Amino acid sequence: MKIALDPYMFRALPIDEMVRTVAELGYEYIELSPRADFMPFFLHPRADDARVAELKQSLRRHGVRLSSVLPLYKWSSPDETERQAAVRYWKRMIEITVELECPLMNSEFNGRPEHAAESEAAFWRSLEELLPVFEREGIALNLEAHPDDFCEENTAAVDLVRAINKPWVNYLYCAPHSFHLSGASEVGADIAAMMRYAGDKLQHVHIADSFNHKGSSGLRYILNPPGTPARIHQHLDIGQGEVDWDAFFGTLRELGFDGVATSCVFAWEERARESSAFMLDRIRKELAA
Repeated sequence: MKIALDPYMFRALPIDEMVRTVAELGYEYIELSPRADFMPFFLHPRADDARVAELKQSLRRHGVRLSSVLPLYKWSSPDETERQAAVRYWKRMIEITVELECPLMNSEFNGRPEHAAESEAAFWRSLEELLPVFEREGIALNLEAHPDDFCEENTAAVDLVRAINKPWVNYLYCAPHSFHLSGASEVGADIAAMMRYAGDKLQHVHIADSFNHKGSSGLRYILNPPGTPARIHQHLDIGQGEVDWDAFFGTLRELGFDGVATSCVFAWEERARESSAFMLDRIRKELAA
């Protein structure tokens, strides 16, 4: 198993300083997430050969490896021009990932929940173009359901991953999304059942806490105007929200999880070092890594 840090809270640091900070915190792996000077959100990668070489050198210098690369592109957009652009961005980022000698990428389904069928059709068109590239380059892919994507719930997301029918395409369970993954009609989140449903496809987890946005009354959060489709969740330190961590870690142990476990707290940039160190200590204790 690999325990990684998503260094998003350190994204303002120069690349070498970011890698050094992750190493000083005790992490052996980085899950490279979007940062403006390398891989921006929803735009073409900015990294040229020199910047890729800089990151490779920094990783070697500080004794840290990449567990995974996490790009976010609109590859399920019903707008065909937008979708085609996203496929181009994906192809370039796959090239960069190969150069970085990283064997794994992970991402979200994207698309629009109010146009779910059109978004899924766009997703499959993108896969037709990209799966041969992933396969040729030997890069595995883990996918997660995300609030406000065309596929937001655990069962549907796992089924969609299985439908891709590739042993190297697997599922990522994101703990802070648990109360969305459980479905719109469910007040709670049966984390153990959802993770067991993923079974052997569960190869990646994102670890952070979140509040149950529904609550017992459905009014834990009040949004205006009434009926707004906005999705709410947090990425907090373990213990600051309402995720059932006994169920989460207990089920990982039960399943013999041996994939990537990424700490992805985003809420506390003013105490990013303390938060990241706390998360590593807790994850190690729970998973005996």
